[in-house]
Amino acid sequence: MAISIRDVAARAQVAVGTVSNFLNRPDRVAEATRNKIEAAIADLNFVPNASARHLRSGSSRTIGLLVPDITNPFFTEVARGAGDTASESDYTLILCNSDEDPKKEERHLKVLIEQRICGLLITPSFEGLAGVAELNRRDIPTTFIDRRADSLDQSSVSMDDFHGGKSAIEYLASLGHKSIAWVNGPLSMAQCADREDGVMDSAKGQNIKISKFQVSQMRSQNGYEVTQNILASIAQITAIFCANDLVALGVLRALLESGKSIPKDYALIGYDDIGFSASASIPLTTIAQPAYKLGALAAQMIINEVEHGKNFKHEQIVFKPELVIRASTQALSK
Repeated sequence: MAISIRDVAARAQVAVGTVSNFLNRPDRVAEATRNKIEAAIADLNFVPNASARHLRSGSSRTIGLLVPDITNPFFTEVARGAGDTASESDYTLILCNSDEDPKKEERHLKVLIEQRICGLLITPSFEGLAGVAELNRRDIPTTFIDRRADSLDQSSVSMDDFHGGKSAIEYLASLGHKSIAWVNGPLSMAQCADREDGVMDSAKGQNIKISKFQVSQMRSQNGYEVTQNILASIAQITAIFCANDLVALGVLRALLESGKSIPKDYALIGYDDIGFSASASIPLTTIAQPAYKLGALAAQMIINEVEHGKNFKHEQIVFKPELVIRASTQALSK
């Protein structure tokens, strides 16, 4: 049978209201009485019902984190950064994964609201913005991670993905590549849309032909599967740029299994600089993002907003991704 605060009160020989004050407002309880209650809790192995306290107070010290794909090491690092920062300030992090599914994203948002979270960190899809608006209506602070906020009343920590897409194509152009395959994820993700804008803008300025390929999910298997379409293309493709490293690693595996040489037959670039990229069979050139820093900074921003309320000044912090050159790219042979 579950131990209740009535049992604690009886063991400590105090009123139930005194135990409640000890759990919620300990400064109102005399030290001698606190000692009696602490001893009773230890004797009974009592675990306070946090959910009940949250219902009474209307809030908690719990932050929600909703990411599109926790199997992607980029978002694992984001979560680690956010979790470490939350823990340092005595907050708890609830991690939810949408699998890039707007309907699942919507369900998670409803559950997090029911859990009385004090704030939310989210990488939203375009469809997910309606759920974020509902959080704002309920005065639940929200900070975007890896997506720029559209409003000055919304905090965000993001990357300049237009610059990332543009810099990859500029680098390939500097190596002499003029026919490039661009493997993108769902355009419902703002990051994918921005990266594609950068790709096309750079290609236009460099007189480069871009052959577009798209995957439904940005995972290694999707990259592996789309490679057959690239190999069957009538375009004389000499380089491949993928919207994330997982997709690029899948492409790399498929190309090697097809007997292709990287980078001699195809130069290959990914995006994110996850840990596996440097240790791949052919180390992957990539566009690097500071994932841990994004998560840590976003968590600190949401904590600041929770604790300062209306005195908090929203910020939209944007980092520029950096090109990391490894063995998967080289100048095009004449």
